[in-house]
Amino acid sequence: MALAGSAIFAVTTGAVEVFIDATRGAIQKIPIAVYSFKSATPVPGQPAADVLKADLRRSLLFDVADLERLGITAGMNSQPAPEALQKAGEAGLPVQVWGTLLPRGREIVMDGVLFESSRGEVGHKRYVGSSEVVRHMVHRLADEIVFHYTGEQGIARSQIAFVSERGGAKELFVMDYDGYNLRQLTFDASLNLAPTWSPDRRRLAFVTYRKGDDPQIEELDLVTGARRTLVALPGLNITPEWSPSGDELAFATTRDGNSEIYKVDKSGRRFERLTEHGAADLAPTWSPTGRELAFTSDRGGTPQIYLMSADGTNVRALTYPDRHGSYNSSAVWSPKGNWLAYVCRDERQILKICLISPDGQQWRQLTTGSSNDESPSWSQDGRHVVFSSTRSGRRDIYMINADGTGLERLTTSGKFNDDPAWSAS
Repeated sequence: MALAGSAIFAVTTGAVEVFIDATRGAIQKIPIAVYSFKSATPVPGQPAADVLKADLRRSLLFDVADLERLGITAGMNSQPAPEALQKAGEAGLPVQVWGTLLPRGREIVMDGVLFESSRGEVGHKRYVGSSEVVRHMVHRLADEIVFHYTGEQGIARSQIAFVSERGGAKELFVMDYDGYNLRQLTFDASLNLAPTWSPDRRRLAFVTYRKGDDPQIEELDLVTGARRTLVALPGLNITPEWSPSGDELAFATTRDGNSEIYKVDKSGRRFERLTEHGAADLAPTWSPTGRELAFTSDRGGTPQIYLMSADGTNVRALTYPDRHGSYNSSAVWSPKGNWLAYVCRDERQILKICLISPDGQQWRQLTTGSSNDESPSWSQDGRHVVFSSTRSGRRDIYMINADGTGLERLTTSGKFNDDPAWSAS
């Protein structure tokens, strides 16, 4: 894939602003107009403007206008007619975006223009690549717009790894964050589970049964396709997760008889035991700083979420049966460190996704309904959670906003889809 840019959007002051309340997560959205791209080049699955609109809506930072309802038409030129721009500004749309997709030999050139009604053009970006990466170009443009107004990386170029059952085996797959561009990663005709991304997005660690009845933890290099064994201790080796630095991998193993939490360095040679208890300890998850781990343990009689320092000290409970129910497991720490998402069980004994703050003072149930919801994973911006659910009648991957709105189904093929893991952008 070859992508080239001509000029990055300049971050300016005195322009349109987006206000994000870090305490409450409240966002004052920017009204934005997205015009149809002038193009004879289709984007796989959707027109380019529709992809961009969906990306901007999912960012939760923009209120994408319905230009047809407002009676605004762009005209047929490479940029909207002046009267369209003026009418959009008068309609309360301070930001406007348009683009073109034009062939150049065997490549496609995509230009994107960012325009503010009060100041004119404020940014112009060019991408060059094959027709197969046009959708990626649009995602990149969306992320540029998000970065221009917030200084934060967008999530449109992120990916979701997951497990899918096809032909009787459970293999690893990866897709774009919106469910498109599905690719199969393993072809073992075996059982592969629990993928976890390295921070640089280059590698996946995962559990595999391809070498026998005792599962091992392997690493797949997504650039070269090379695989290597990271953990092959006697017994079960499960629930891996990379540290934020990518230097260590936390996991659970039954090498000592019952399940305990260990960590290993990225070479797969230096092991350190973190828990030592007669109960089952598993499913470790790192805090964004790397200084703490959350994990699941039934040391209190029922599965609950516990916290500990990264060296195994200072263990304490985060969830309690009398306050949060008799089953809480599989926590994942949000990238901003303000929430942990985990699997809870409601009063109907149905598995749902819940959120709790690291100090235990805030709690809420994220998903509702009669389906069983499991395996949560956070987006890099901390505004979305991906999870698996039976709400379609079989197990599939879904995305939901962290406030419980915006539910989207991402997978529709395969017999079974589970264990989603969301990458950084």
